[in-house]
Parts: sequence; C-alpha cells; structure tokens
Amino acid sequence: MSSTVKNEILSWIKTIVFAVVLALLINRFVIVNATVPTGSMETTIMPNDRIVALRLSYVFGEPQRGDIAVFEYPDDPTHKTLYVKRVIGLPGDTVEILAGKVYINGELNESVDEHIKETYIGDYGPYVVPEDCYFMMGDNRNNSLDSRFWENKFVEKDAMLGKVIFKYYPGVKILE
Repeated sequence: MSSTVKNEILSWIKTIVFAVVLALLINRFVIVNATVPTGSMETTIMPNDRIVALRLSYVFGEPQRGDIAVFEYPDDPTHKTLYVKRVIGLPGDTVEILAGKVYINGELNESVDEHIKETYIGDYGPYVVPEDCYFMMGDNRNNSLDSRFWENKFVEKDAMLGKVIFKYYPGVKILE
C-alpha cells in the first residue's frame, strides 16, 4: 500500500473519531435527545415523538413555569428513567388543583392550562414546593403519571436535565 493511501485512510479515521467524540460531548453536555414513550404530554408531544432538550438552559438559568423539561424521574433510585413534563410549581409555590383547575399560591393560574385540550378532573394538593424543587404535570392531565401521583412529589433542580426546544420526528415543531 502506498503512503498516499495510508495517509488518506488515516485522515478518514481521524475525521470519524473526531466526529464521534464531538457527538458524544454534545449529547452529554449540550443536548438531551429522547423519545417520548407515552401520551402524557398529548397533544403537545405525541407518543414516539423524538425531542431535543437543551441542557444549557438550566445550567445558565432556572426552570420557568410552563417550560417543558426532561428530568430524572424522582422515584427511580438509579436515576436512569427520564420523564418529560411541564413545570407547574416553582420553589416556594403552593400548588393546588381544585375541580380540575390549577391554583398557584391561592390564585387560579390559567397559563399552565393553555396547552390543555381536555377537561380534566380531580382535586389534588395543596403541595408546597420545597427550595430547589419543581412540581411537574403532563399536558394530558387525565392520563399523566406526574407529581400528583409520585411518592417523591417534586423534582430536584439537579435532576432537571434540560428544556425541550423542539421535536424533530415525525415532523419538526418548535416547543416554547
């Protein structure tokens, strides 16, 4: 084999290794790439949609009410199960659901329900959100395993992996 061919092969190997390392670093430190397995976020995110969340959103800022976030499920001691839900309660908030309406600090908060396409039922709470924690709910409130039903009701700040910015399959949709 000539030295030109060897140099060309070596060049390709270096390029491929660099691309793989770069992809791994981006996936580990910049984005979360996930598939949503359930309908708990319908109709915003459907089952089997592929989403991208930006990890840097919560490195340089705090989760905001209404964000769609990817986080470690608080009842999984292995921290391997990821969930996607909407941020409803912020640290220090009191969250209560009465007749299917969300009240935050005693006031009806319609902004957290603007994505809801159904009339949901039930009374839950009140829940006082601890410091550095968040209360999460799915948009498909009647079919969502969320903070209302977990043993550990709140998601700690350290478990918040990123803010969902878009879905890319099937079809592209910006989620803000």
